[in-house]
Amino acid sequence: MTDPLAPINAAVAQAFVAACEAELAAPKPGNVHHFAPGHGMEARDFIESARAAAPFIAAPGASVGQRIFGAVEATWAAVDQNTNLGIILLCAPLAHAVLTAESPDLRRETARVLAALDVADANAAFRAISRANPAGLGAAKEHDVSGPARTSLLEAMRASADRDRIGYQYANDFVDIFETGLDALQRARARGHDAPRATLETYLAFLAAFPDSHIVRKYGIEKARAVREDATCAAARIESAPQRDEAFALALDFDQNLKKNKINPGTSADLTVGVLFADSLPAILAKAHKNG
Repeated sequence: MTDPLAPINAAVAQAFVAACEAELAAPKPGNVHHFAPGHGMEARDFIESARAAAPFIAAPGASVGQRIFGAVEATWAAVDQNTNLGIILLCAPLAHAVLTAESPDLRRETARVLAALDVADANAAFRAISRANPAGLGAAKEHDVSGPARTSLLEAMRASADRDRIGYQYANDFVDIFETGLDALQRARARGHDAPRATLETYLAFLAAFPDSHIVRKYGIEKARAVREDATCAAARIESAPQRDEAFALALDFDQNLKKNKINPGTSADLTVGVLFADSLPAILAKAHKNG
């Protein structure tokens, strides 16, 4: 018997891959994109990662923790490196919100999903984080990801929120996604910009809004604040550029400078994918809610 929700799961998986691919079409300063590789990675690594992770992000009947763990394991099987842990941590709750929808309001559904996260979700996510082995959540003494979880995933993320912007999203109902990011994306579209330029300006909005936590973990808060100041200036120049080619040239100049200094604003890039994914979900959610 055909699962009536199968088209919704497929649509969520497709939206996840599309968001990951769309982010690579913008010359995001310091990060990997189609215009330039960086930090030992190329755009194709992220495309392969997205395609491998997508079925687990949208898996029928999975919990948020299971989505995270399955997607990270699939990524490692595909590319043998951590390309997308932050993306997965952001997109798994958004996908779950759509696939378990009780209303057509994505923001409300995301808050519901986050509030319901439990210890089993934490255990699965801890295993995924340990597998990816980033600097981050495990630094909290009370929530060591190398051991069994003693609290819910939401509480563990709350403990990391002061030093990790992805943890901050969990603790604050994805406020940066639904406000800073989607607002920037809509403003860029209102100025008539195409998708890659709108994506670039969304990324810069994050980089200018707060110190990128990936930079903080690697180089400290002062360096991250300096990059934020540079990003604020760059964003103003790029937004005022009359033509896309000029805007992209300015972005690529900033990109070269950051990569020369081995600086990767990875959290801002992860948040950008989260925005692109969230932007695509209301149409799927409306259909899922109607069919449900």
